[in-house]
Amino acid sequence: MTLIDHSSRKHRLLLLGTAVAALALLGLSLTTPGASDAASSTTAYVPPIKHVFVINIENKGYDKTWGAGSAAPYLSQTLRSQGVLLNTYYGTAHNSQPNYIAQISGQGPNDQMQSDCQVYSQFTGTGTAAPGQAIGSGCVFPTSVPNLTDQLSAQKLTWKSYMEDMATPCLHPALNSPDPTQKATVGNQYAVRHNPFMYFASITGSPTCGQHVVNLDALSSDLASAGTTPNLSYITPNLCHDGHDSPCVDGQPGGLTSVDAWLKIWVPKIVNSPAYQNDGMLVITADESDGPQTDATACCGEGPGPNAALPGITGPGGGRIGALVLSRYVKPNTWSTTSYNHYSLLASIEDIFRLPYLGYAQTTGLNRFGLDVYNSGWNKP
Repeated sequence: MTLIDHSSRKHRLLLLGTAVAALALLGLSLTTPGASDAASSTTAYVPPIKHVFVINIENKGYDKTWGAGSAAPYLSQTLRSQGVLLNTYYGTAHNSQPNYIAQISGQGPNDQMQSDCQVYSQFTGTGTAAPGQAIGSGCVFPTSVPNLTDQLSAQKLTWKSYMEDMATPCLHPALNSPDPTQKATVGNQYAVRHNPFMYFASITGSPTCGQHVVNLDALSSDLASAGTTPNLSYITPNLCHDGHDSPCVDGQPGGLTSVDAWLKIWVPKIVNSPAYQNDGMLVITADESDGPQTDATACCGEGPGPNAALPGITGPGGGRIGALVLSRYVKPNTWSTTSYNHYSLLASIEDIFRLPYLGYAQTTGLNRFGLDVYNSGWNKP
């Protein structure tokens, strides 16, 4: 099945919140559908971060990644010693795809998302439910369902999705066609289901999609200056380097061994870049635990949604995975026991960029990164 490269097609640009900048100047809130005011985003504990980097590895529970004997010592020891480990951080669903969607939109899973969107199906909606949930089934959300990139673009902030092994920019299957990237092949280990930006029509239908959703190789040159580094850089390794496959189709070991080798190449490029050094934050986490039969636990009040009684297929969530945060605003070799999940990550990014909360990021009482994460004492007089 042929994938579609929208960098070569012209479509009407559909953006939400065209009056956001004017509203912001007046001190008013964004009225994006499904969003609520980010009341805490102006509080003093949110550092002046201007560049956020997010890296996801695949299908790794907390103990496997961060426990004694981890097969990723660079991640679990070297990098861990440089940041704060969130040891009660959870995935929000099984299988992989809805966890990525949660991180950029706050949308919960439905049955097709839980099966990793074997067919690149158009979402068919029947209504909405609080907080900000589109009711229905399918994988590719219409332009009426907002995501983080809509918010960033409306505020004149920049973003890019860096996808390893993606052959051409903005690459995805034809609508309502089978997804041929469900299994890696030699020379092509890109997985559309690990690229959440391909599931929003406001992105795939934009003539600028190919400028935003690019191959990982572009990251090196973009990191050369703060001016060329996006405000949000969302980075996905291929099916071998994210630890999904073990062994890999090209003979590499895969699993956490290949995760570690990949991180040794790319994390130094990020943390030594001008943007990160000036005002950056890097978050490294996993999409979900080892699988629904292993750990489908949840935190943060997550429960049944309008489209899935059990977001974790066999339980309420995606299991305990942990997350590591690196930044000048973070004290090295520390940890936080506060409960977080992917919706918390979305809300925390929205706090940083002074954006309203989308979807389940609006959940009452949901923890967002605070002084337990931004713990370097940066804001002390």
